[in-house]
Parts: sequence; structure tokens; C-alpha cells
Amino acid sequence: MSLVLEFLPEAQAEVECVTGDYEARVPGLGVRFREEVESVCVAIVQHPLLCRERSGSYRRVNLPGFSYYVAFVLREERVLITAVAHASRHPDYWKVRMR
Repeated sequence: MSLVLEFLPEAQAEVECVTGDYEARVPGLGVRFREEVESVCVAIVQHPLLCRERSGSYRRVNLPGFSYYVAFVLREERVLITAVAHASRHPDYWKVRMR
């Protein structure tokens, strides 16, 4: 079975915003952040059940080298990225998106 990767618009906006912020601080850092997000998303699609399910029926993967994580849910044959969130800044703000 092949899973389809999909981002909520809010999650895609978070990637764009954080990428821009990092790139403004240090040239190349935003590119590295985006590459990490893409790499984690590939791993999620290949092995979505390796990540433990958390309270609220979501899963998450930490981004290596950054204080961010990718939160996702499995919906039939889709992997739905619900947030790309900072690990310590209001970590639960995005959970209302799962309704």
C-alpha cells in the first residue's frame, strides 16, 4: 500500500514561515530546515507506524538539529501533516486542527 502525503494549509504555512526566519538569520539554514522536513516526511510515509501514537491519536517525529517536530495523523491511505511545531513554544496550539 502506498500512502499519500498531505499537509494542512496551516502546517505548510509553518514550514514556509520557519524556513524564511532561519534563512534571514543565517543563509542556508532555512534550506537545511526545509530539507530536514522533507527527509522526515519521506521517512514518515515509508514507515508511519514506527512513531508511537500519542494521546489524541497523533504521531510526531523530531527534526534532527532543530527544536521542531512534525506532527501527523493517519487517515485511511493518507499521511496528514497537521503541524510543524516548535518543541517548547506552546506545543499544543495546533491540536484544534485535528477536529
